[in-house]
Amino acid sequence: MRYTYFKAFKPLFFIVSALVFTGNVASAQTQAATSAAAPVTGVQTFIDKFFKEYDKQGTARAVIDIFKSNKQMDSTRLTGIIVKIDSMRSVIGKYLGKDLIMQRKASNSLVLYSYLLKHEGQPARMTFMFYKPKNEWEIYRLYFDVDVDGELAESSRVTGKP
Repeated sequence: MRYTYFKAFKPLFFIVSALVFTGNVASAQTQAATSAAAPVTGVQTFIDKFFKEYDKQGTARAVIDIFKSNKQMDSTRLTGIIVKIDSMRSVIGKYLGKDLIMQRKASNSLVLYSYLLKHEGQPARMTFMFYKPKNEWEIYRLYFDVDVDGELAESSRVTGKP
């Protein structure tokens, strides 16, 4: 009699076990996706300060201040970055704000943030790459370009050929 009782509940036991297991896996995946999209502590402070200075005090101040964290950057390269950004800013108009395009985390020591910059004349893109060789984050690379619309249009092509 006991054997029959267990035999009747055996399929139910496996179904409940499967539901509990898949629920835990889904929960773990959701937590992993959420933590990957969470801002990296310290990096967001650099970015917020950069954009505040970019808006209020200009490109030179923003670029020089963010690169203070990187001891490898020389003044010639800094000047080149500042000149490139300022020459484009003079064409695309006043800075109006920013939107986060994407955030990528390659590891616990290398992250990338890409922002859409809203200027009066056209959008631009600012991409920050941060590296943490020891205990502190530092700016590793800073990219600025105005080909956001061309790249977006290219990504919408079905075949990838013009």
